[in-house]
Amino acid sequence: MIEDQIRYSLEVEKALAEKKPVLALESTIISHGMPYPENLQVAEELEKIATENGVVPATVCLMDGFIKIGLNKSDLLRLAREKGVRKVSRRDVASVLVKKEMGATTVAATMMLSELAGIKVFATGGIGGVHRGLETRFDISADLLEFTRTPVVVVSAGAKAILDLKGTLEYLETMSVPVLGFKTSTFPAFYSRDSGIRISQIETEKEIVEIYKQNLRLGFRTGILVANPVPEKDEIPFQEMNKFIETALLAAEEQGITGQAVTPFLLRKIVEISQGRSLKANIALVKNNVALGSRIAKAF
Repeated sequence: MIEDQIRYSLEVEKALAEKKPVLALESTIISHGMPYPENLQVAEELEKIATENGVVPATVCLMDGFIKIGLNKSDLLRLAREKGVRKVSRRDVASVLVKKEMGATTVAATMMLSELAGIKVFATGGIGGVHRGLETRFDISADLLEFTRTPVVVVSAGAKAILDLKGTLEYLETMSVPVLGFKTSTFPAFYSRDSGIRISQIETEKEIVEIYKQNLRLGFRTGILVANPVPEKDEIPFQEMNKFIETALLAAEEQGITGQAVTPFLLRKIVEISQGRSLKANIALVKNNVALGSRIAKAF
């Protein structure tokens, strides 16, 4: 029913038809995660990493009333430069399509649209989750709910470090969502390799694929979160990073930042406070996730 609103790039369409590996990439990291022109450079580098690993990259966004699965150079440039690009979660997809707005997809929307397109693996930076201070302000990312109903393998450096990581993992456990640490037994904290929270460890890409397939055989419809730590040389130690985050959270509270605006504000503020170190770590971890995501896609 929705096929007439999906526009595949030629490379993605050909790869899907020939059952070759395809890796989905989100677009909020381009429109809301980094400033221009760094965002465009990073987007092109991520697609290059996938290609060099023998996988077709499929950056996902909404544009001109269509679901775009795979972007050409002019599409990427528009997404990187245009102002007022909507940050699109699942609830926003229909509205943005009807209004023919430019929409950059979050983890939740990218998972949903990847499944529609028949793409099994998606690489991102970090997922959303349970926000800090839940006892006074109810704020849980739609990303977590998407994991309960969309069978896509998502590779990330854990959850964004600005979140309540224990609360996020507790939610995923309650909802029976598998969380697999790739060659690690502790949950990564985005900029940091070790949050101190224990998770199940997995050693190979093949095992991830087999767990995914077994889930489907059992009738489960959950996604799988593959937690892939930031490279050691690029990490910011957890305790040091936490101080930056607490300062940024205080600034958000003082300025009355709420809802979908919270995460982009905090990420920008942390870049400022850390004097650019967090941005470098962010770029490094996303590249690392795309490389692993590509290997998992090939393992299918």
